[in-house]
Amino acid sequence: MGALAGRTALVTGASRGIGRGIAERLGRDGARVGVHYGRNEAAAKETVAAIEAAGGSAFAIGVELGLPGDAEALWEEFDRHADGVDVLVNNAGIGTSSALELIDEEEYDKVFAVNVKAPHFIVKRGLGRLRDGGRIINISSGLARTAVMPDKMAYAMTKGALDVFTRDLSKVLGPRGITVNSVAPGVIDTDQTAEFLYGTEDGWTQAAAISALGRVGETADVADVVAFLASDAGRWVTGSWVDATGGSLT
Repeated sequence: MGALAGRTALVTGASRGIGRGIAERLGRDGARVGVHYGRNEAAAKETVAAIEAAGGSAFAIGVELGLPGDAEALWEEFDRHADGVDVLVNNAGIGTSSALELIDEEEYDKVFAVNVKAPHFIVKRGLGRLRDGGRIINISSGLARTAVMPDKMAYAMTKGALDVFTRDLSKVLGPRGITVNSVAPGVIDTDQTAEFLYGTEDGWTQAAAISALGRVGETADVADVVAFLASDAGRWVTGSWVDATGGSLT
């Protein structure tokens, strides 16, 4: 019996990268995991299969975020598989590398719609489904606290907004025993960072040098932190911004 046996989790953006790592870890801990994806159904099914192959239980939910009615559609799909949720991980997000002078309003609005508006309304629409004593974990970024990559300003702004949402929401949901925390990764080896890590001659070396631990992060490094917060062991941590950058901010 795992630490999350008998509980249901929903992880947005779980078909790949950090989200997939989180979904697989929660599945190993015994949770039944809703694997949300935006467009890549095949990848989501691979995540579900991986969880099931490890002895867990999972189901896929396909809804594109950042569009009107996305939160309602997400929960309608979820309701087809489960009648409540214990752990909600708002992981889905998109980035932008457009510097201040290059980003246009359409790109700006899109990154805020997916990274800020979607989590806000997913929580709002899901409050009736979220069980007392549950967990909400929002995936932030180390860039919300450092100016090391100013060309990602708009993206970093969305994560700063998500951190404010986390802090205030912890007070709103505290009376129900629901904890709310942000987990902030640094540079993690995923397909989203592949261009930076592998597309330049010294990208990997630069990324490793940012970390106090001298290496690039792996999805499991973040998933393990999320698993702690999702478990009973994390019951006294709420309203917190958890640095999972490997010391990139030291």
